[in-house]
Amino acid sequence: MSIYDFANVMKNAGKIKEELAKLQEKLADITVTGSSGGGMVEVVANGKMQILEIKIDDEVLHDDDKEMLNDLIVSAINQALQRAQQVSTEKMNELSGGLLSFLPEGFKFPGMA
Repeated sequence: MSIYDFANVMKNAGKIKEELAKLQEKLADITVTGSSGGGMVEVVANGKMQILEIKIDDEVLHDDDKEMLNDLIVSAINQALQRAQQVSTEKMNELSGGLLSFLPEGFKFPGMA
């Protein structure tokens, strides 16, 4: 990223901040699914990294292995959250024309969560 590109981003920071706020609202409507155990456990999350639903196949519930069920749930949650993060990042980069990917990790615009 050149100094010119960075200066352009800073010049348009107010507009980018507005667009990011709108996008963050839209992320609540985007859903992704993570699964484990061949689909025996499915977790639905949204683009704001919130778990919306956990589906557990009846077959798993009849098994007395609680440790396995816990592992399947954790695996499905992690997969769903990873996908949600990926979708969120892709949408943010689309909005910024890819310029946000050049900012330092952890960079936050003032006033953005």
